[in-house]
Amino acid sequence: MSFTTPPRPLDVTALFPQLAPLARTATRLHPRPGSPTPYESSVGGPLLWPADEPWPHCDEPHDSEASDKMHSPDEIRLLRRIRTAAAERRRRDPEAPAFTPEEREIQQRLRKGHPWVDGPIPMIPVAQLYARDVPLPGSPPGADLLQVLWCPCDHEEFAHPRTALRWRSSASVTDVLDAPPEPRVIQFDWYLPMPCLLAPEQVTEYPSPMELSKELQEELGDESRWEAAGHAWDATGAESPQEFYFRNLSHAPGWKTGGWTRWGLTDPMPRPCAACGTETIPLLTVASGEWDPGSQTWMPEEERTNPTLLPLRTQPGNVTLLNIADAYDLQLHVCPVSADHPHIELVQ
Repeated sequence: MSFTTPPRPLDVTALFPQLAPLARTATRLHPRPGSPTPYESSVGGPLLWPADEPWPHCDEPHDSEASDKMHSPDEIRLLRRIRTAAAERRRRDPEAPAFTPEEREIQQRLRKGHPWVDGPIPMIPVAQLYARDVPLPGSPPGADLLQVLWCPCDHEEFAHPRTALRWRSSASVTDVLDAPPEPRVIQFDWYLPMPCLLAPEQVTEYPSPMELSKELQEELGDESRWEAAGHAWDATGAESPQEFYFRNLSHAPGWKTGGWTRWGLTDPMPRPCAACGTETIPLLTVASGEWDPGSQTWMPEEERTNPTLLPLRTQPGNVTLLNIADAYDLQLHVCPVSADHPHIELVQ
């Protein structure tokens, strides 16, 4: 199905005309649980991977102290099915037991997990995006498919998965790998994406307030200017006009391609390409959620009017069941000069 982002609470360019030339188009992916095939754009789905091409492994040093209760991919999937079944049971009958005796036994058995496993780790699919569905900033000539994979274990210098990008022509893949290798264990259950289909939608974004000029930041924070325009910026619970702008008017939360970089964990910083020094551009945002209590204005209209469309057993908007560095986003930036140059990983 399609999803529609509601109109913004106000036309911010009418209040601040300086923002108009800074508008950028982003594509919200709207991932929702499904059963994707290698021939569809997806999050956490199977990849259109050539059968004769080696599957990528991560052989860099991993943080063996990050977790001592790891599960296999199949165990994570089993635990998720149990939780989903329990949530559906309780939805149908609020008096029903949370779990059956069999479900409790399985959860108890899997609670102890598995010990650390050394050696190269097969990477797992995170996203597959066809250009026919989603605009792909920085794509090389002839490529119509982007595949993103990551290592499902932390590294000592990075408390988030390390990613790999593959650009390819889908027409060149005639024999598809049907059983890619999987890691024996995954460091955290929330590093295995829930398979999701996508419903791409383009929206307009503006820069983070921290990327605006000092003069425009001061104008943005002038409460009298908002009052004169007749807009109650605090109606959504924002503590300041800047917070209202950040959460509701600047950039869309959730999975997306393109648009503006979302800052907040750190101040804005240059992101030059390590190979040529050119400033990199946002490619893909891997999000821990599609919205939160402070940004519910981005919740699709369809799920507002029909809450039963919301997946069971998820945090607000966290349909992929991922969690990046305690509910932040992992933003991938690429060099606009060459797709062969290394990409940048930014947690914000």
